[in-house]
Amino acid sequence: MSKRPQDVAADDQILALLPYAHMRGGFVVKPEDMGRAKGLAIEAMEGQVSEQLKQIYEQVETLARQAKAIRTRAEVSYKIYQCDLRFEPRINQTYYLYESEEGVPHLSLVAPDEWTTDKTHLATVRLLADHTWEVLESKDEATTAPPSQDVQSQS
Repeated sequence: MSKRPQDVAADDQILALLPYAHMRGGFVVKPEDMGRAKGLAIEAMEGQVSEQLKQIYEQVETLARQAKAIRTRAEVSYKIYQCDLRFEPRINQTYYLYESEEGVPHLSLVAPDEWTTDKTHLATVRLLADHTWEVLESKDEATTAPPSQDVQSQS
């Protein structure tokens, strides 16, 4: 039996480094298909990016609707404050904003279906406790503001 030199590794250490099974019953080592692995990783990444972009798009749409409602509310409020009010509006009371043929805004307690007039109905509004106006219905249905909602509940 020959003696092994000191600087040479034992057979079991050498066999452990082989990239293939070296004995019967050893597990088969197959090289990874790196192209397939990268393809699966890219597909998963694209799915995540798509989901996140969809979520951001929905948030942008929500913000755009809220901005449009605020803009409509401001426009109607400006028209209300241009009115010559001959009464003191009450909180939580519903009012109707009209515009005469001359373009003069008019705020009334009388609903559009309760009288015949030559005035154009612009909006149905309600005075809130902070003395701002909530637009309940607008002449242009696309600008009708949704009922007051808690902004945090939409997150």
